Amino acid sequence: MKVVVMGAGVIGVTTAYYLVRQGAEVTVLDRQPGPGMETSYANAGELSYGMTSPWAAPGVPTKALKWLFMKRRPLFIWPLISPRMWRWGAEMLTNCTEDAYRLNKSRMVRISNYSRDVLPELIADTGIEFDLREKGTLQLFRTEKQLKASKADQTILADFDSPYEVLDRDGCIEVEPALALVRDKFVGGLRLTADRTGDCRMFTMALAEKTAALGAEFHYGQRIRTIQVKGDRVLGVMTEDLGRVEGDAYVSALGSFGPKLLGPIDIRLPVYPVKGYSVTLPVTDDARAPQSTIMDETHKVAITRLGDRIRVAGTAEIAGYSDRLGPHATATVRHVVGDLFPEGGDLSRAEGWTGLRPMTPDGTPILGPTPYRNLFLNTGHGTLGWTMACGSGRAVADLVMGRKPEIDFEGLTAARYGI
Repeated sequence: MKVVVMGAGVIGVTTAYYLVRQGAEVTVLDRQPGPGMETSYANAGELSYGMTSPWAAPGVPTKALKWLFMKRRPLFIWPLISPRMWRWGAEMLTNCTEDAYRLNKSRMVRISNYSRDVLPELIADTGIEFDLREKGTLQLFRTEKQLKASKADQTILADFDSPYEVLDRDGCIEVEPALALVRDKFVGGLRLTADRTGDCRMFTMALAEKTAALGAEFHYGQRIRTIQVKGDRVLGVMTEDLGRVEGDAYVSALGSFGPKLLGPIDIRLPVYPVKGYSVTLPVTDDARAPQSTIMDETHKVAITRLGDRIRVAGTAEIAGYSDRLGPHATATVRHVVGDLFPEGGDLSRAEGWTGLRPMTPDGTPILGPTPYRNLFLNTGHGTLGWTMACGSGRAVADLVMGRKPEIDFEGLTAARYGI
């Protein structure tokens, strides 16, 4: 079977890998000069299985209003004249109920737990390296109120078989010794022990190389113009330079840009770009740098150790498809790493980045079939593309190849949106 994968981010590349492993002839198309050049490029580095949750949750609308008035706020909303943006926002609000949250989380955890379980096999089969660490995530609470509120999260974690431990101040310092220098700035934490960390772009580049060695063809610098259809089938993908690329099946793994290409063929996905920011700085003192991932609950900023670097990521900005990295865009993430690890890295050498996270209103990715018999989706992972990549890539590849996936696709497909 010939399969065309649109997109060479971590989602597209993992899908291509699992397709090739099942004997497919795979062609991967991407507009960038190499793999993992957009949202996969400099994300937080968290494989956050324990923190797999939808943004739409009870109490979030009230919190969002408060965030908008914080000095170093985690949320920015630019009121664009965009019906699509406002529809997406309104639908997200309808998911901020207890029942919707539990349903959506159960769907998301199904994918992330599967991804957690299949990643070791992929590593064993390929031997790729990407600064992997398996030391968990520490959700750090600066106030007693945050610590008490985490009891609700602990109940949900237990319900979904996500291992955790509650730590006091000394317990946090035991797993992250550098926090001893700022012990007065937090009261405790929630440690998610099954979480991992790793460089998403390193992973994507290495896996793309392995996938190509297995026979897949990667065509970079190829902007896709249109998807050509007839009846209930895709006939081909029109590109700028290669002309029409044909296959027996097609997978759209285009993230935030998928709706622009799929809309003209009447697949109107409720996927909207939510902009995020990060900085990457060199470690200057291992003993005073983070050892894994610390999530600052107040500012919603993740600080992750990636080899000899520190990645700091956060902020949610709803501003359409803007990829502008303004002079103050990374101010919040810079503040947080300087506040918690003042002697661990060199902020003067920090490199800034911004990327568009493809978010659905309910937080759950959109996987699997479409109204076209030979077109499949693997998109809408939001902030959890790196976390869910292996699981969703393997499951979608199974579906494309006519095999029964190892996870249930109920509630994961575009059918939940009437598509």
